[in-house]
Amino acid sequence: MRSFTNDFPFITLNALTIQITEAIVGGAYMKEVSRVSVQEIAVEIIKKKKSTDRIDVSTIEQKAEGWIVRGTCPIDLEGHPWAEKFEVVVDQKGKVKSTYFTLL
Repeated sequence: MRSFTNDFPFITLNALTIQITEAIVGGAYMKEVSRVSVQEIAVEIIKKKKSTDRIDVSTIEQKAEGWIVRGTCPIDLEGHPWAEKFEVVVDQKGKVKSTYFTLL
């Protein structure tokens, strides 16, 4: 014979967990950034790291881990102008996770 006294607290706690999760995901605590604000975040971080004002953003992709912003920016290596490719990963809340730079 099955006893319901042991199962009752487990079922109640699961029901509360589902309601709390829906409230958080429903917008009360979750704030996602838009495509425009992600681009602004990436441009500002590149400006600070590379000390340049001319930044060309080519693509903005939304992935499961966040946003990926790719583009190019000019740099000066011993008096010679070069182009550098960058990739900035921004999470769903607007925090910069990583930056990658590569010479073209």
